[in-house]
Amino acid sequence: MSHSATSPHDAAAQPLRSTRPAGGLTGRIRVAGDKSISHRALMFGALAVGRTEITGLLEGEDVLRTAAAMRALGATVDRLGEGHWQVAGRGVGGLVEPADVLDMGNSGTAARLICGLIAGHPIFAVLTGDASLRSRPMKRVMDPLAASGARFTSRAGGRLPLAIEGAAEPLPLDYRLPVASAQVKSAVLLAGLCARGTTRVEEPEASRDHTENMLRHFGATVRVEARGHGRVIELEGQPELVAAPVHVPADPSSAAFPLVAALLVPGSSLTVEGVGLNPLRTGLFTTLREMGANLVVTNERLEGGEPVGDITATHGPLRGVEVPAERAPSMIDEYPILAVAAAFASGTTRMRGLKELRVKESDRLAATVALLAANGVVAEVEGDDLILQRNGRPPAGGGHVTTHMDHRIAMSALVLGLAAEQAVTVDDGRFIDTSFPGFAALMNGAAAGSPIQPA
Repeated sequence: MSHSATSPHDAAAQPLRSTRPAGGLTGRIRVAGDKSISHRALMFGALAVGRTEITGLLEGEDVLRTAAAMRALGATVDRLGEGHWQVAGRGVGGLVEPADVLDMGNSGTAARLICGLIAGHPIFAVLTGDASLRSRPMKRVMDPLAASGARFTSRAGGRLPLAIEGAAEPLPLDYRLPVASAQVKSAVLLAGLCARGTTRVEEPEASRDHTENMLRHFGATVRVEARGHGRVIELEGQPELVAAPVHVPADPSSAAFPLVAALLVPGSSLTVEGVGLNPLRTGLFTTLREMGANLVVTNERLEGGEPVGDITATHGPLRGVEVPAERAPSMIDEYPILAVAAAFASGTTRMRGLKELRVKESDRLAATVALLAANGVVAEVEGDDLILQRNGRPPAGGGHVTTHMDHRIAMSALVLGLAAEQAVTVDDGRFIDTSFPGFAALMNGAAAGSPIQPA
């Protein structure tokens, strides 16, 4: 893939088709680097003094947009080799006004976190994105950031394009999130870096804490206190962040796809190496084990402040379970692939509290139900819950799935096709590269007979 921020969203659609492989998925593979950590490594490198070396960086389109934005904001960002990047930062408060609009492509994470970065600097910037990102709400970050002194002008409903005037003297924020969101929390903390005093964020449930881990890794003072199901995070403002090396682990959200495929395809035993095992990201693995999945973690270690290990998935039967709502923040991106696993389980699976899925790349809850329905699986939505009642047999498959420009819907449908009775087709596979470059080639390499091909 090109390492500029050119978009696959402008080209012709690329339908893909997946069929049952001749045998199981076997061997050892490594999936793409963690997207959340990749975004943050580039941003903190831009805010640090000195040169930050990053290895294992995800080179998907979303992260390349962040790299381009950090260059536009004055950092020196160089690609030294595959996954190996170096960022020469400008120090906290040192970002410069970009000369042009910042195009965030499909990345909601980049857009929301960069709102926080810019809010704390006395600069003007305009953010836009592709059609999918321009339809997604930014008001959830605009509202708390406006209290720091930043000013926002957007389309109706807080949608991109969005103009930001950062605050000359940003105020520290004391903000309680109405809904757990790592993106909103991170935006508030990033704005707080430039403010005098202590920025305080309270979250109702613990969401992924890569921002807190990386703040500490670069030298900031961060305090975290448990509060019921949630946490209170305090950041001392105006620290001097110092360049620190970052090794990006394999993305657990990406590892989910080959691991679930191995659980579903008979004869499979597949190991994914070096997967991030941050406990606030592993809700899917917890849930799969509750369903009876044969998942074994070996070679556990710490890399760059994050726990990492190798995960082996072996084919076997699954049973339905109830997934509690408080688990949602630790697996918010994994519900489509969990729904695919549940389609092969025996009994009832009920996933509670999926409100957040309605504001992802697509209305991901509706898209998941449609994906299942197209392949002979009835799923019900009750309020914000998703319910499947299944008999343990493979679904019929044979469906044509509309992806709505959503990479996780596309990959989930293709995994379903590997184990369903009939082949499954997706209308467009281009967007998979935003988070998982080389997905089809990697899956084909683990399987017999290249089961994922252009349709």
